[in-house]
Amino acid sequence: MNVKDLPNRASDPASFHISRRSFLTRCTAAAALAGVPAWFIEQELAAAESFRRPLSPNDRPGIALVGCGGMGKRDAGAAASWGDVVAVCDVDAARAAEAAEVLAVDGRKPAIFSDFRRVMELPEVHVIVNATPDHWHTLVNIAAARARKDVYAEKPLTLTIDEGRHVVQAVRKHDVILQTGTQQRSTPRFRVACELVRNGRIGKLKQARVWVPAGLRDGPFGPSPVPDGLNWDFWLGQAPKVDYLKQRCHTSFRFWYDYSGGTMTDWGAHHNDIAYWAIGLIAPNEIESKALTEPIPGGYTAHSDYRVSYIYPNAVRLELSTTRDDNPSGGIVNPAGQRNGIRFEGTTGWIWVNRNEIKASDPDLLKAPLPEGAIKLNNSVNHMGNFFDCVQSRAQPICDVEVGHCSATMCHLGAIALRTGRKLRWDAIAEKFVGRHARVANAHLAREMRKPYTYDFVG
Repeated sequence: MNVKDLPNRASDPASFHISRRSFLTRCTAAAALAGVPAWFIEQELAAAESFRRPLSPNDRPGIALVGCGGMGKRDAGAAASWGDVVAVCDVDAARAAEAAEVLAVDGRKPAIFSDFRRVMELPEVHVIVNATPDHWHTLVNIAAARARKDVYAEKPLTLTIDEGRHVVQAVRKHDVILQTGTQQRSTPRFRVACELVRNGRIGKLKQARVWVPAGLRDGPFGPSPVPDGLNWDFWLGQAPKVDYLKQRCHTSFRFWYDYSGGTMTDWGAHHNDIAYWAIGLIAPNEIESKALTEPIPGGYTAHSDYRVSYIYPNAVRLELSTTRDDNPSGGIVNPAGQRNGIRFEGTTGWIWVNRNEIKASDPDLLKAPLPEGAIKLNNSVNHMGNFFDCVQSRAQPICDVEVGHCSATMCHLGAIALRTGRKLRWDAIAEKFVGRHARVANAHLAREMRKPYTYDFVG
């Protein structure tokens, strides 16, 4: 869909109210189909009616997209309901050109750039949509913060735990708004599941079980010519210099530890974030893993099939496992027959939730509304809308930089446990491993950045 086909709710107040009523009706029907209880639907409608209106046509922010893959175009298309996409940037000229076509409005295309640092210099750009590969997230986010531009940052927030603290410091120092793209926090069924868990609806929480899709396990691969228009060195950025492989670039980058962390930091960034929200503690203090298969030499380097156990200071256990449709590697098949999701298990029952449904061991666990004085979690019914609402109000969004850092840290801890093969202890305050195996694990907190793509690259 072209952005010009999207409703301009900011410029037409009447159409905004009509679309909002339609939106609420659709939300109510969808929530009911997903099994979200009636009391929660009523709560959602009340919250949605109190939402701040979008900005007027005269103060819609200018938006720049950095990273023009499929997710980037979708994010920028969503952002275009609240602002104007005035620039796109990618080191792949073909992708940048395609994004400019898709995001054109009334025949006017966004300006095209190949170096995101030039985008940060544009006074007409107020918001950055950062949808680069994971290993570029940090430098783009820091550059945006230093340029005093608000950021919608795709997940995981960073490539390493050490990078997370750099991003938090930059965002706080320059007082910008950053929303992490872990959009499940703006989905009603996930929030109601977490609120019920937090308020003891299933008794004392004992365990959270997370299932994510298994990753790719292929190889070995041979080099191939660099496509015309792709600046391969710039794409590699801080990562080690290697020959171009089509399997390293674009969509499949996430299955290489040089650029990402496999499904651990892909789907794990979503589901671990929800588990962390329900548990209510910022990090576990023990992590143990088991690789169910090993990467093929010369192929993808990120583990594809695995189990990771996290133990929290309140004794809650989080078990994360990969699943496959045909279960070839002995991975666990989850109890709801879905490819991925989360099951919270307490002393008196369980709640299962994913993007399609919410279920409980006893349906009555979902039906009764929470009492007065119950713990209430931050409320958002539209992740991009929540971001732009905060751009206007300067309040913190539902997945601000600290939330994004904590969620990414959980994933990085699991990946480090897999890469070291050790049982590890984590000090969440000091953000370092302690005790036995600390030295080998702490070596993974940061990675050497290849020059010139270090922190100095963005000033």
